[in-house]
Amino acid sequence: MKRMTAAEWGLLLTLAVLWGGTFLFQKVALAELPPFTILLVRVALAAVALGAALGVAGHRLPAPGRAWLAFAVMAALNNVIPFSLILYGQTRIASGLAAILNACVPLFTAVLAHFLTGDERLTQRRVAGVLVGLGGVVLMIGPDSLGGLGADVLAQIAVLGAGVSYAFAGIFGRRFADTPPLVTATGQVTMSSVLILPLALVVDRPWTLPPPGPRAWLALLGLAIISTALGYVVYFRILATAGATNLLLVTLLMPVIALLLGTYVLGERLETRHLGGMALIAAGLAVIDGRALAVWGYRPRPKPPQRRESP
Repeated sequence: MKRMTAAEWGLLLTLAVLWGGTFLFQKVALAELPPFTILLVRVALAAVALGAALGVAGHRLPAPGRAWLAFAVMAALNNVIPFSLILYGQTRIASGLAAILNACVPLFTAVLAHFLTGDERLTQRRVAGVLVGLGGVVLMIGPDSLGGLGADVLAQIAVLGAGVSYAFAGIFGRRFADTPPLVTATGQVTMSSVLILPLALVVDRPWTLPPPGPRAWLALLGLAIISTALGYVVYFRILATAGATNLLLVTLLMPVIALLLGTYVLGERLETRHLGGMALIAAGLAVIDGRALAVWGYRPRPKPPQRRESP
């Protein structure tokens, strides 16, 4: 398993900030617009912004063919399927429980990558670190959120299914390692717009809705430009160098960023358990990284050399 560099940890924190703001923007936009309309505007505006950035950077999208099929698969795994499952789940279970279930993504990714890749093997230290971080998420959101854990099983399976879809997306996206992140991000959100358009038209019937106000438009622009356009450029940059398992540790950091934004932007209250949860998440990430443990004398046990059989 590749240990991330300081620069890659910095990019992961940047991605957590870009994606953590999603909760703030969506909370504002949902006051005036239905979910699939928000999602369509989000990815469509992001596609326009990234398309313009492509021209400035001198890149081009690939010609129609297998590359666009790969973009479509990535769009389905990374956007359409998980967003739809989470939307369904959140109509039946509390948002805190949904956030905790979504924080299981690093575990799903670690297990799937162990079997589906040759260079992202599962280690005891990584599993321990993810579990400590997940405990921090539970503490920060509130153990009471687990009270409905056995209530609506189908909705909970839907949210967990979204996490599995994110994990598959991270593994599938490794094939874009040699493609500029700006190109991959543009191709993905473009195909996301194509796939989400019929859902928005059938479910939300946006032509019947009153036009959103300035506050909702600012939230939509934040979702499109900050959380989506910039977010996916950073996403594919980390994926290309650090791998899927390291990349999806971002889901442990996102609740921290969302909580801080809620505290300082929306005036929500920061409690002692929030600080304790953040400390546990930081400890989990430190265990995963391993360098802090090395200061205290921990060294991973070396693998015994494999004996070669004589012919």
